Amino acid sequence: MQKIVKKYIEEILQKDIVLEKPKDISLGHFATPVAFSLAKELKKSPMVIAEELASKFSESEMFEKVESVKGFINFKLSNDFLQSLCEEALTLGEDFAKAEKKEEKILLEYVSANPTGPLHIGHARGAIAGDTLARVGRHLGYDITTEYYVNDAGAQMELLGISLALAGQESILKQDVVYPEKYYRGDYLFDIAKDVALEFGQEVFNDESKYEELAFYAKDKVLDIIKKDMKDIGIEFDNYVSEKSLYSSWETTKEVLEKNGSLYTKDDKVWIKSTQYGDDVDRVVVRDNGIPTYLAGDIIYHKNKYDRNYDRYINIWGADHHGYITRVKAAIEFLGNDSSKLEVLLSQMVQLLKGGEPYKMSKRAGNVILMSDIAEEIGSDALRFVFLTRKSDTHLEFDLDILKNQDSSNPIFYINYAYARINQIFKKAELTFDDVKGESFENLNKDGLNLVYEALLFPSVLDEAFNKRDMQKITDYLHSLAASVHRFYNEYKIISSDEQNQYLKVLSLVALTIKVALNLLGIKAKEIM
Repeated sequence: MQKIVKKYIEEILQKDIVLEKPKDISLGHFATPVAFSLAKELKKSPMVIAEELASKFSESEMFEKVESVKGFINFKLSNDFLQSLCEEALTLGEDFAKAEKKEEKILLEYVSANPTGPLHIGHARGAIAGDTLARVGRHLGYDITTEYYVNDAGAQMELLGISLALAGQESILKQDVVYPEKYYRGDYLFDIAKDVALEFGQEVFNDESKYEELAFYAKDKVLDIIKKDMKDIGIEFDNYVSEKSLYSSWETTKEVLEKNGSLYTKDDKVWIKSTQYGDDVDRVVVRDNGIPTYLAGDIIYHKNKYDRNYDRYINIWGADHHGYITRVKAAIEFLGNDSSKLEVLLSQMVQLLKGGEPYKMSKRAGNVILMSDIAEEIGSDALRFVFLTRKSDTHLEFDLDILKNQDSSNPIFYINYAYARINQIFKKAELTFDDVKGESFENLNKDGLNLVYEALLFPSVLDEAFNKRDMQKITDYLHSLAASVHRFYNEYKIISSDEQNQYLKVLSLVALTIKVALNLLGIKAKEIM
């Protein structure tokens, strides 16, 4: 709707404009400050210019009223125009707000947690943000491939093998175990140890030559846990890329960097000149023992990404990876690629409360809060929704007990109740959405029209949410729309009123909007509550 209105106004005025939504809807559905930007050029006051421009719309069927107010031009949409857009949306059904296919191909990488243990609640935030961004982007026509980078190389794998051996010694062999300061712990390792004992025999836990094999056996098992936990909250990936599998191309990657003069040797280590692209210091890519660093793995991976020729690359990383952005972008440039095509979104950690008190750590995970535990306690829908109520690069704190409440304090309940309420109204009226599809808005009151207008803003909300990588705009919009539904229900008699079918048509549009929006958040709207 907003795009249609903006394009129409620009055609009439023959000028590019900024189109805004007034805070006070009584002033109009849209407004533009274009008169202020023309004042210097035309050497007239904005109020005079606004009056002149407003008069150009006197014969427009799109607007019921166009007027100048203190230099702004305000536009009130006509009933007929809102009705035509409403009927178009109802005809589209669940394709409402779906855009035409775009040429832009995007590779979206997120989660990419080390496969050394189940996902914790911090991982969940990036997982839900990435999955929702992909859902919304695809609805808007973007060709998006989702990818999980499996960090199955380096010290963490060696540590995983040792940790599994220790878990087996303790739980299977019943030996006294002295745990080192750093190791992985949790009941999941005891479960994997049982499988190892059956497949390899118990003696493997005391055979250090088998620890690497144990590590990769455990990695596959942990990755299965991770995949299941994500699937339980509606997340699946198109690709899984193994870090270990990419290291075979390190030498060819290193040759490209050497040809570009971006590497040098110092203290028996190989360094990349990342300071040339704004990094604080140059970084080591090969240690003095000849083993490539973690950064080398990232460089290989991003070369692999760019070699696949996407138009844009989006990474969602934990906030602790902020320092990696500059050095990775430097490497991309040294490899002869355009680092501006890489966009890195950061995901902050989460603080959980229960009854106002900090949530206790999971015994199954050792020292973290497991995503699966929270999903089991409050449900996938509540987990997904609350994680999208703040932009992922900002602090998030929430209380689990609130998300169990069956009242307006629980945002997902409040929105679902609006959707279920609409379905119940139709049930009481013994009508379906199709039965009222042809109703006219000719005499619809302003509150009904404003509810239609609010529901029709959904496509522009989606556009803004995707373009700004901010899914909070969708959750905020849904909460506001649900509030409007509840307010309308309380203020107007619907069933058996003279306006019943008009009101039902309005509500059918709102229900469609809520259903489609929740679906894009990975949540199924509830018809009965």
